[in-house]
Amino acid sequence: MLILGIDPGTAITGYGLIEVNGNRLTPLEYGALRTRAGEDTAARLSSLYRDMSSLLKEARPDVVAVEQLFFNTNVTTALAVGQARGVILLAGAQAGIDIVEYTPLQVKQTVTGNGRADKEQVGFMVKALLGLQVVPRPDDVSDALAIAICHAHMGITLEKLAQAAKGR
Repeated sequence: MLILGIDPGTAITGYGLIEVNGNRLTPLEYGALRTRAGEDTAARLSSLYRDMSSLLKEARPDVVAVEQLFFNTNVTTALAVGQARGVILLAGAQAGIDIVEYTPLQVKQTVTGNGRADKEQVGFMVKALLGLQVVPRPDDVSDALAIAICHAHMGITLEKLAQAAKGR
C-alpha cells in the first residue's frame, strides 16, 4: 500500500510517500511544495493545486492522509491552512484517491506515544521508524511523513478490527 501524507500550508506543504508492506514502512519520496511569497492568495492556491495534482499523478498513492485543521489563536493562519487543505482535498478527490484525515493529537500519539510531543520528538521518531539518516526538513516534511506513518498504523488497526468483526 502506498500512503501519501500531507501537512498542508499555503507557503509550504510537506509531503511524504511511504510504502507499507506488512509491518514494514519504506520511505519512497518526501519533500515540500512551495508557493511564492508575495503572490496573492488565489495565485498561491492555484500553484498548490497544480503541484499537488502533479504529485498525485506521479506518486499514484492508494490513499492520501491529511492533517486536520488545528485551530489556534492565530485566525489568519488557520484560514490560510484551511484554504490550502481545501485545495489538497479537491486535488485528491478529482484524482479519485481515498482521503483520510487525522488530528495533530492522533498523529503525535501514534508516532511518539505522546499526544503532546514537540516537533523534535516527532522528527526523531520519523527518522527512527523509517530508518532515515537525518530528520527530514523543514518540519512540514517530517510532519507529513508522521501523518503517513499514523495512517499506516491506524489502517492496520482498523483492518484487524474489521477482520475480527467478520469472524464473529
